Amino acid sequence: MEKQVRDLFERYERSFARGLRGDLDLDEATSFYAEAFVAATPVGVMSGTNGGELKLAIEQGYAHYRAIGTRTMRIRDVGITPIDEHHCVARVAWTAVYGRKERSDVAIDFDVHYLVQMLGEAPLIFGWISGDEREILEKHGIG
Repeated sequence: MEKQVRDLFERYERSFARGLRGDLDLDEATSFYAEAFVAATPVGVMSGTNGGELKLAIEQGYAHYRAIGTRTMRIRDVGITPIDEHHCVARVAWTAVYGRKERSDVAIDFDVHYLVQMLGEAPLIFGWISGDEREILEKHGIG
């Protein structure tokens, strides 16, 4: 399972880069997620299903990232903690680079913990846990 999960996030990173460039493939972007998912942040917990609402949220998310000057989003490391033969937690260490008006670009490191399930050939994300993105961005003068 470890190789397949690492491959999943490598594809996710490449897809993210295309989305930041304005070449977003919504079918590809949603293909990383299970039919249903949960997300937890300091703001609260939400759940959703893979479909039209997720596509709209992803589309709006990329528009927001581009609007605030997100230049790149790169993976520094992926740590995998198996739960059983079908599930794991993947801690993905990201570095995001943002352009800022009249100031130099800034790189911000952060981690997201993804809940991953593998029932068939390919693993799917069914949840994620992340920190307070808005607070981190404001701290660096972004947004």
